[in-house]
Amino acid sequence: MSKKNTKYIFVTGGVTSSLGKGIVSASLGLLLKSRGFNVTIQKLDPYINIDPGTLNPYEHGECYVTEDGAETDLDLGHYERYLDAPTSQNNNVTTGKIYQTVIEKERKGDFLGKTVQVIPHITNEIKRRIKMLSKQNYDIIITEIGGTVGDIESLPYIETVRQLKWELGEKNSMVIHLTLLPYLASSGELKTKPSQHSVRQLMESGIMADVLVCRTEHNIPKDQRAKLAQFCNVSLDNVIECKDLETIYEVPMYLQKQNFDDVVLKELDLKNDKEADLKDWKTFLKKFKNPKRTVEIALVGKYISLQDSYISIAEAFKHAGASLETEVKVRWVYSGDITAENIKETLGGVDGILIAPGFGDRGIEGKVLTAQYARENKVPMLGICLGMQIMTIEFARNVLGHSKANSMEFDTSTPDPVISIMEEQKNVVDKGGTMRLGAWKCSLKNGSKLYDIYGAKNISERHRHRYEFNSDYLQEFEKNGFLATGINPETGLVEALELPDHPFYVGVQYHPEYKSTVATPHPLFRAFVKACEKK
Repeated sequence: MSKKNTKYIFVTGGVTSSLGKGIVSASLGLLLKSRGFNVTIQKLDPYINIDPGTLNPYEHGECYVTEDGAETDLDLGHYERYLDAPTSQNNNVTTGKIYQTVIEKERKGDFLGKTVQVIPHITNEIKRRIKMLSKQNYDIIITEIGGTVGDIESLPYIETVRQLKWELGEKNSMVIHLTLLPYLASSGELKTKPSQHSVRQLMESGIMADVLVCRTEHNIPKDQRAKLAQFCNVSLDNVIECKDLETIYEVPMYLQKQNFDDVVLKELDLKNDKEADLKDWKTFLKKFKNPKRTVEIALVGKYISLQDSYISIAEAFKHAGASLETEVKVRWVYSGDITAENIKETLGGVDGILIAPGFGDRGIEGKVLTAQYARENKVPMLGICLGMQIMTIEFARNVLGHSKANSMEFDTSTPDPVISIMEEQKNVVDKGGTMRLGAWKCSLKNGSKLYDIYGAKNISERHRHRYEFNSDYLQEFEKNGFLATGINPETGLVEALELPDHPFYVGVQYHPEYKSTVATPHPLFRAFVKACEKK
């Protein structure tokens, strides 16, 4: 244990997955932070992938990248957006990472000839990862366990929590169990039985839930609440209702009304008289729910049918929009459906266009057409990562006259590889964790649009890509008016391009959406939404 006697909160889920453990954990973190506690949140993911970097977004939603370059679960995005504080690779642990570490130790002979087993070796490694964050002197560490109680893959995590609760001693840890109360329309009632079974399953693993958070479409009647308390061994005050709300940003207040933070502090024996100060949060919500203007922005991407694939971008629009008292309506457009014949109809009437990041060659030509449409029709456009590369390809083809210009990602034999692979990436065979990842410096040109937007010369933004702007073409681009206004000071690589004679035509190689939070909306998204308002 650390000098500070860190307290631990474990959040488990039951009945079904995707109940919103991440939102509940982030909301609790916000409430505790606003009362003066130093809080962080980590996610334990039961899948065997080392990280979600190689997962198709349809499988798992967006892959979120931390400052230190870890490819992590999208819940870490929620943690950062709510807590307004960066997370790190220690905040996301997967079964793949756990087993990889244990097997590497075994190969080195670290276990002195012992038989390596789930208990104690795997559970000890999970414990080590959970406690690693306590070295940073946090008062409270919230640990969210992915999946559902009863899943085979979650068992080692649940067993680790059982051991830790015992080792940490009374009042130093607690378990919050998030569960679903299904509503049966035919009988017009909420059913508590699935939650009872879920809590019982947790008890069979040796863990008693201290607080029950119930996801529900309807208010929980008093007698149902009492029933849950009785059957699940929790006091009545510790049965918390978490109803479906208009926006996830209402959840902290909804939980606060039920004294969720007080209940938790009491369980952990933490004294605190400070009221949760959510003034700024409430201001954000008020502006978000009462916009004065509306803009419609087309988000053009290839994973449109699962909107969680672009969750950080969608949330960044909400933060920027609320700060400008503008509602941002997103028109989700699948780039594979865009043709020269239907583009006017598909993108007609939008106030702005964002070309989303992505990998692979599906839907690329639709994105190139989109960039051309925005450039020629003076529609404000922001290209992120692959989006910037698409703008580069389009400009090379239609302005510079390199009709076969392309990225080496899509066509290795292109005569004009305006986007090429970095030297150090050429011999990389492994796909996971080998890209340019995490925070990199960028210096902005004086007098550029980006310089005005950031109000600074030197910035740092997060990356996740393998291909880069090919600097052999830089002079030609600049001569024809597409300017490189952001350069990495160490490598000389192009980080951003913009057209000065356009209301807003900016492409960035980095991912600004990862750094947008409720408290600090990202300046680039703000500027983009503002430009869309003008249109």
